[in-house]
Amino acid sequence: MSVFQGEVTSLPPDKSISHRAALIGALAEGTTEIANFSGGFDNQSTLSVLRDAGISVRQEELAAGDGRIVRRVVIESNGLWSFREPSVPLMCNNSGSTMRMMAGILAAQPFRSELVGDASLMKRPMKRVADPLRMMGADISLSSAGTAPVVINGTKELKTIEYLLPVPSAQVKSLVALAALHADGQSKIIEPIRSRDHTELMLGLETIDRPDGVREIIIDGRKPIAAKPFKVPADPSAACFMIALGLLGERSEVVLRDVCLNPTRVAYIDVLQEAGAGLGIENVRSEGGEPVGDIVVRSCSSLAPLRISDHGVVAGVIDELPMLAVLSAFATGEFELHNAAELRTKESDRIEAVVSNLERLGFECEQYPDGFVVKGRPTINREEAVIECFDDHRIAMSFAIAAEAAGASLRLSDREVAGVSFPNFFSLIDSLRQ
Repeated sequence: MSVFQGEVTSLPPDKSISHRAALIGALAEGTTEIANFSGGFDNQSTLSVLRDAGISVRQEELAAGDGRIVRRVVIESNGLWSFREPSVPLMCNNSGSTMRMMAGILAAQPFRSELVGDASLMKRPMKRVADPLRMMGADISLSSAGTAPVVINGTKELKTIEYLLPVPSAQVKSLVALAALHADGQSKIIEPIRSRDHTELMLGLETIDRPDGVREIIIDGRKPIAAKPFKVPADPSAACFMIALGLLGERSEVVLRDVCLNPTRVAYIDVLQEAGAGLGIENVRSEGGEPVGDIVVRSCSSLAPLRISDHGVVAGVIDELPMLAVLSAFATGEFELHNAAELRTKESDRIEAVVSNLERLGFECEQYPDGFVVKGRPTINREEAVIECFDDHRIAMSFAIAAEAAGASLRLSDREVAGVSFPNFFSLIDSLRQ
């Protein structure tokens, strides 16, 4: 495998924070300025949906000193009910985050709206979106299969709610919180297993950590939200791919600058460090309420096989699991995952996607409803293998790293899907190659 060395200042801005900054800006009173907004397809879908729903959104592209394009977004709004009835279905493309969180906002707007997506998103389950909103009095209809289109007849009279999250989901938690901002009174979300907490931090919501480990999130409805600036740090989920590249490379050392280190987003670093990975964290500071720092990655020849089954750990690394599986398979020949049925409801069935592609590369795998095991690589496919990306950016990028690790000719069925979250993914790998 190649040697990868260098300093990375061009990781994509955080996808999750970019979504939420735009949505909160649309609900705030005044002018919201968002520095370093993501140029990924998903985040651009959120801006497009906001525009189509009547929100003033302006995006500027500025040249950074290192040749990067930095995006600044300015949103003007008069508060919670600034949206207007859209004249067309709101196209979320491949962005489940856009569809789910916008549903929470639109449920409280006094007009009809319809959320649609691309072929992949139209197959993803949306019942978990509709259920809590219906409990709040929203009128929502789905397809007979429980998928989009999500048709909403909104109301300004949403009821408060005390909602126990049935599965860890930051998107469901966020959509309930965004809807509850419009309800007349206090709502509560009960979260038995922690998921990413950007929405709570960015809205300044009150949280209570109970002795039993359960977190309660308190939302006081119908309170004005003051506009404020946001600066988006580098995406830790994107960093995971560059970390895998550095760990698998020969004599490699890569430094990733200004990465969001929110504890609910970097559990995968703990998993890798416990397995013996050569990772260091430096220059930690706080920016906009989020911890930010630099990650130093060095080649590792003694990584232990990753075995992940704890519910809390699974929830904390859910987006990084495809990359962790590929990394462990190539570094050790083994990987084991349980209690991750949630992976089957992402942009693709990520359990099936990872297993089928690893088997194409000669790995022996066993699949379960909630996970899979990689048992080794008794045969090596020395012919050009075609990797199926399943219209899923994380599958495409995970197996692009696999191609680097294999030193083999692997062809991705759809390289361009990486642009959903990481537009400069392939050029960044080339820039680090020595």
